[in-house]
Amino acid sequence: MEDIFSLKGKNAIVIGGAGGIGQAIAKGLAFYGAGVGIASRNLENLKRAAEEIKNEIGKDIKYFQVDSGEEKSIQELVAKVVAEMGTVHILVNSQGYNVKYPALEFPMEEWDNVFKVNVRGVMICCKEFAKLMAQQKYGKIINISSVRGARACGGGNTAYGASKGALDMMTRMLAVELAPYNITVNAIGPALTETKMVADLIRKDPAGKEKYIGNIPLKRIGLPEDVIGAAVYLASPASDFVTGQVLYPDGGLTAVG
Repeated sequence: MEDIFSLKGKNAIVIGGAGGIGQAIAKGLAFYGAGVGIASRNLENLKRAAEEIKNEIGKDIKYFQVDSGEEKSIQELVAKVVAEMGTVHILVNSQGYNVKYPALEFPMEEWDNVFKVNVRGVMICCKEFAKLMAQQKYGKIINISSVRGARACGGGNTAYGASKGALDMMTRMLAVELAPYNITVNAIGPALTETKMVADLIRKDPAGKEKYIGNIPLKRIGLPEDVIGAAVYLASPASDFVTGQVLYPDGGLTAVG
């Protein structure tokens, strides 16, 4: 039992690992013993994230530039990761895109962009990395969803919420299909989390922040660190019999009617 949350001997790749939630997860996985690589489109952000993680916990993080919306780019990423890390046991899909418009004015090209990143891109990553996991008869896939996959809201979030609802069902379907290969597939659905981008929005709308907090039983905004425990659990032997689930580090938001 003392090693039930240990990730020693495992390798993890975090797509979107230079973002607030993705970077926190990468740090947590590395702290618990995993060899970790992070990937995204922006090379400078990747370098910054790797340096910050190194400074915080003393662990070296590999980084890879990739466009998760392009199948060829993901296939090339798999080859690079295998060449540098040997294999991958844990995949975290933390990439995401959101743009807000009233439903009656929503540009469909932007709708397509949201689904390209949040659904199609995640599916490509699951597909390509699961091929590797299937060969070794072991894998853990963790998709970063949102409370908006299960709970509606206003504010022009129709595309985002619809994409996360699709991601939740895709997680369940993949969990069933990949189970024969000993691959578990789960999701984490945070509430509003105070990443840098969200913090900037909150500063502009303090009244909106207080209204949002009023709906959360634990009475605060989420922090990127609030997702670490869920990710370590779903990546570790502690969750070996858990698949097709969405875990909500949301302060109790989804428990409210």
